Amino acid sequence: MYRLDPRYPPAPQATLVAGWQRVAAQLPDGPATVAVDGPPSVDWDRLVRGLRDELAARGTAVRVLDVREHYAPPAAVTDRTVEPGAAPDPHYHRLAENPLSDLFDQVPRVERPTEGLLLAYGPGAALVAHDLLWYADLPKRYAEAAVGAGTGVNLGLPGQPGELRRLFYVDWPMLDRHRDALATRIAGWLDVQEPDRPALLDGDGMRDTLAALARRPVRTRPYFNSTPWGGHWAQRELGFNPGARNTALGYELIAPESGILVGHGPEAQVEVPFQLMCVLFPEQVLGERVHATFGSSFPIRFDYLDTVGGGNLSIHCHPRQAYMRERFGWTYTQDETYYMMRGGARTTVYLGLRQDADVDRFRKEVEAAASDGVPMEPADHIMTFPGEPGQLFMIPAGTPHSSGAGNLVLEISATPYLYSLRFYDWLRPGIDGTPRPLPYQHGLANLDAERRGEAVERDLVQQPRTLRSGDGWREELLGALDEMFYEVRRYAVEPNGVAEDDTAGRFHVLNVVEGEGVIVRTAAGDRHELAFAETLTVPAAVGPYQIHAPGGPVKVVKALVR
Repeated sequence: MYRLDPRYPPAPQATLVAGWQRVAAQLPDGPATVAVDGPPSVDWDRLVRGLRDELAARGTAVRVLDVREHYAPPAAVTDRTVEPGAAPDPHYHRLAENPLSDLFDQVPRVERPTEGLLLAYGPGAALVAHDLLWYADLPKRYAEAAVGAGTGVNLGLPGQPGELRRLFYVDWPMLDRHRDALATRIAGWLDVQEPDRPALLDGDGMRDTLAALARRPVRTRPYFNSTPWGGHWAQRELGFNPGARNTALGYELIAPESGILVGHGPEAQVEVPFQLMCVLFPEQVLGERVHATFGSSFPIRFDYLDTVGGGNLSIHCHPRQAYMRERFGWTYTQDETYYMMRGGARTTVYLGLRQDADVDRFRKEVEAAASDGVPMEPADHIMTFPGEPGQLFMIPAGTPHSSGAGNLVLEISATPYLYSLRFYDWLRPGIDGTPRPLPYQHGLANLDAERRGEAVERDLVQQPRTLRSGDGWREELLGALDEMFYEVRRYAVEPNGVAEDDTAGRFHVLNVVEGEGVIVRTAAGDRHELAFAETLTVPAAVGPYQIHAPGGPVKVVKALVR
């Protein structure tokens, strides 16, 4: 059965506590300066009140320093964190490369207290001289929801309405870089998803836990977002967000946002960013060769596009390599694939230009739709294919594409994920009723006009080829292109069959696409159950492993760096 809350026990020597009283008990009596850093989405007033109340109850004197009160003026913060001289762009910023010290004209200087505690808190608090460092965290989905609802704020701009564009391309890169630099010296990881009952995992225990998980199969916590085009498959089949408008985007494994649940149960658990495991143990997770190419960036993502009972995705493409690097700041680009889990002869995948497509006419129709609301027919320009289950569609950057209504797509892609250069969105309003943004100028600048017609069918709609087989199993290659750094394979395992594999120094990502589920066993003795639709990371350090099909026949998709 699909797990909404896959959870792993902390290391045996770790300390994990929940509730303000037990959390505050992990602080010293002093004299000491305690820095509590974290993103602006944390309810900092509630956090400080919870700690002060418990410390006061035990007789510990506390002074506080809110570092947000020492930020530079908002105009200065904005000027420093947006690329100087960049042309105004309503859709994107170049990824910010600033340190958090750019939020300040001068980082506050403090004297160590002679008694009790000085509590410095807020984004950037770790820059203040301190004796003990905690990191208070809310997963990124909370910030996105708050800013989208008009209640969230941006980094360095307290008191101003938040903006999603700045959140994605300025705040998150700055916060991630800052958090990752602190990873080896965080003394306490404080999860405040339940503001009245936070949970704290000690820093050494966090690192020991991640060290163990970096050497065994691990599943990140999934969640689904709603969008104007979203469907309802995940609500009906997985029980996810039954009261939500829809379940459009299923975040199975998107490294910059994914988290690993650590705890013995929901009464005491923390969610630790998957990215921290990659930062602390890159060669164990990624493998030496992949780490040398991608650093600590986990380069493959798995997510769902659910249009079952929903609508068509926009017609869009993704930035080509040079454009992505020079314009947006990513060192690699958003090549994608669609693996069809649900669909059929009557559902549609749009992919690549028709042989007879006139790019100038396409551009004019896109512009008329965006400026004047003139409807267009994408199939006049873009090829269409039936969304048959089991088919993989290759989508290199620059290729126009879309999944039509009625499909469930497992999107297996390069990790960059915030650059959908939409040409046309069916004149559909956003959730707030206003027209959805259409960055079609970026799309036209990246459109690959050469790959069309027969070349699309030949190169991007490949047929399975058997690579290996054994008693009761076979491994197939579903798709590979010279220009894409990863490939997609699939295991077909008969009832009670056991497929053999080996990471051989590079991570694998698995997903059960047909059948009830499998059991993954490693040579080290680890055992991990994986149900239908679940995704599992097999770190490079795992080495040999087996995929067992204890019930009926199953199919398991696998992605790996080539």
